[in-house]
Amino acid sequence: MQNIRQLVISQLPPGTRNPDDISPIDISKPFNIIVFIILPILIIILYLIWRKQKNRNKD
Repeated sequence: MQNIRQLVISQLPPGTRNPDDISPIDISKPFNIIVFIILPILIIILYLIWRKQKNRNKD
């Protein structure tokens, strides 16, 4: 078990963020709200509208 752990730790390149260091999204900042909440919702809505119009053109 210790050998597997050493192997995994040694695979992380130096200078990169460790997956354990990642913190949750801070939604108190307007940029994070726009990027992680509003934009994905807009993309889904626009995709559904586009798909609906595409299906109408086939008929």
